[in-house]
Amino acid sequence: MDWLGRIKGRKKDGADNRKTGLPAEATEEKEEISLEPEESITEPEEIMAEPETSSAVTSDEAVPSSGEGEKRKTGWLDRIKTGLSKTRKNLTDKIEGLVKRTGEIDEDFWEELEDILIQADVGVKTSLALIGNIRSRVRKEGIKEAREVFDLLKTEVEKMLAENETGEIKRGQPHVILVVGVNGAGKTTSIAKMAHKFKNDQQKVLLAAADTYRAAAIDQLQTWADRAGVELIKHQEGSDPGAVVFDAIAAARARKSDVLIIDTAGRLQNKTNLMKEISKVKKIIAREMEEDQVEVLLVLDAATGQNAISQARLFQEATGISGIILTKLDGTAKGGIVLAIADELKLPVKYVGVGETMDDLREFSAGVFAEGLFGE
Repeated sequence: MDWLGRIKGRKKDGADNRKTGLPAEATEEKEEISLEPEESITEPEEIMAEPETSSAVTSDEAVPSSGEGEKRKTGWLDRIKTGLSKTRKNLTDKIEGLVKRTGEIDEDFWEELEDILIQADVGVKTSLALIGNIRSRVRKEGIKEAREVFDLLKTEVEKMLAENETGEIKRGQPHVILVVGVNGAGKTTSIAKMAHKFKNDQQKVLLAAADTYRAAAIDQLQTWADRAGVELIKHQEGSDPGAVVFDAIAAARARKSDVLIIDTAGRLQNKTNLMKEISKVKKIIAREMEEDQVEVLLVLDAATGQNAISQARLFQEATGISGIILTKLDGTAKGGIVLAIADELKLPVKYVGVGETMDDLREFSAGVFAEGLFGE
């Protein structure tokens, strides 16, 4: 039975007593989409280790004890420091060098500090904002030593990042996470890592393969679903993404899943008709779920630097974005993009990826990030 028939059947049985139980997209003539051939990927986007079994616990995820919180923080801090090593060399080490060779704090000092920030992809606007705040504090507090400027920078960076941090979100059942982003950003592997994390948190996870046009995308997600040990809702290649999402939501409810993670096509942000397709998927979700049950997370590759900002703005227009998943921080010197995202987009960075294993995607913490970037 096709999708329209299923919906009519549900209305007939009284399962949906809303005034408009039928998504608008189902009654409209399907928009013709001109697809340019996407890159065919037959292997997972990143090389990752096999997921650990439930009995294999890393040192920072030990059995609860009085010192568990500190252990977890320390373990993740060490990984962040390692993952940010290239950014530290490009940003922190240069600032420390500037501080060591600077006598008094003059205009040349501020100009060179600005250049260092911009080169680390902090961005012009954000760099000027940071330096403006620091200069104001230097004047107000009567600071003379350049070393103290370094400490102020760390404080201001943490403050800027913390402004957009979100607390524990209200989760419905199921809690729906729509994952968007361009091909190659690490979207599929981020979904697998999130599924692994939620499952380890004793939550029932369901995945949905709504990237139905790219060759091998469904098989790729199936591979990761098998590795993470979670179920996948999928249709045939080339099928309607909206139908997949509709069925996945119904399945998540029927199976009492805690989390439903939906993969979408890796749209190039300048393909307007394809962005519209993602918008349609979002509308279907909005009709089926309450607003506080849904997150839209955009996956950005940290190595793209300032281009990530333009990607985020266009995806924000198409779908609305709840937060950012920033991947591949360990492979780039452009980690300063985290600051630009926080300052220019006013969006929280929800997760960061600093490695290839299933456990290397973690919730973002402003304090841990600032310490990893500027700490000893």
